[in-house]
Amino acid sequence: MLFIWTGFLLFSRMLAVQAFTPWDVAALRYSGAFLTALPLLAYRGWGSLTAGRAMAICAAAAFGFPLCAYWGFHFAPAAHGGVLLPGLLPFLAAGLWWWTFGEHWSWQRTLSLGIVAAGIGLLASETFRSHPGAWRGDLFFIAGCMSWTAYMWMVRRWGVKALDATLAVALIAAPLYLPIWWLALPTGLGEVPWGAILFHLFYQGTLSVVVAGSLFTRAAVLLGAPQTSMITSIVPAMVALGAWPLLGETLGWVGWAGVAVATFGMMAGVAGPALRMR
Repeated sequence: MLFIWTGFLLFSRMLAVQAFTPWDVAALRYSGAFLTALPLLAYRGWGSLTAGRAMAICAAAAFGFPLCAYWGFHFAPAAHGGVLLPGLLPFLAAGLWWWTFGEHWSWQRTLSLGIVAAGIGLLASETFRSHPGAWRGDLFFIAGCMSWTAYMWMVRRWGVKALDATLAVALIAAPLYLPIWWLALPTGLGEVPWGAILFHLFYQGTLSVVVAGSLFTRAAVLLGAPQTSMITSIVPAMVALGAWPLLGETLGWVGWAGVAVATFGMMAGVAGPALRMR
C-alpha cells in the first residue's frame, strides 16, 4: 500500500506537466477501477452496504480525495503533496478518533506524533520555501486529507468491510462522473499517447483504488485508523526520495533531516503497539 500510494503521488505530479487535465486523470481512475471491480462484483455480490452509506463513502474516497489531489499537483510540487496528504493524516485521525470514539492518546502515540510533526515541519520548511506560490495546491491537499479522514471515520463508524467499501468507491464513481466529463469538462487526452493512457488506467484505477484502497481499509479495520495512518506518515519521506530522480525536485540538508526524523517517528509509533501485540 505504501509503495502504491507513493507512486500515486509521484505519477500524479508527473501528469501535471503533461497534456492530461485533472479531469482526465480522474476519468482514467474511475474507468480503471470500474472495470477491475466488475469481476469482483460478479464473484461475491454487492455486500451489505446500503445505498446511502455507499454514496457517502464514494463522495469522500472517490471524489473528495483524488480530485483534490490531482488539482493540488496542478499547482504544487510532489513534496508538498507528500507532506500534506499522508503527513497530516495521523494527526487528523488521532484527533477525530479521540473526539468521536474516545480513543485517548498513550504517551507513546503522543511522543511519536510529536517526532513525526517535527520531521514533517523540517521537510515542509525546505520544500514550501522553494515554491512560494504553491499555496493553492496546498489548500487542495489539506481538503483531500480531510476527505480521506472522513472516509476512514465512516468505515469505522458503520463497521464497513474492506471489500464492500472498495466496491462502493469503484462502482459508483464512474457512472456518475464519466458522462459529465465526456460532455462538459475540458480534456487533453487527444494529445496523450495510448501507452500513457493505458498505464494510468491501470495504475490510477486498478492499483490505487482497488488494490491500495482495499489494503488500506483492511489495515484500518485490523489495526485501527490512527495506527494505520501513523504508518502512512513514512510516505512523505518516500515521495521526497522518489521525486529526486524522477522529477528533479531535490532537497537540502534540512529536508533530508526531516525525512530521517519523520521516518524515526513513524517507526517509534508502530513499534510500541506491535510489541504489545506480540
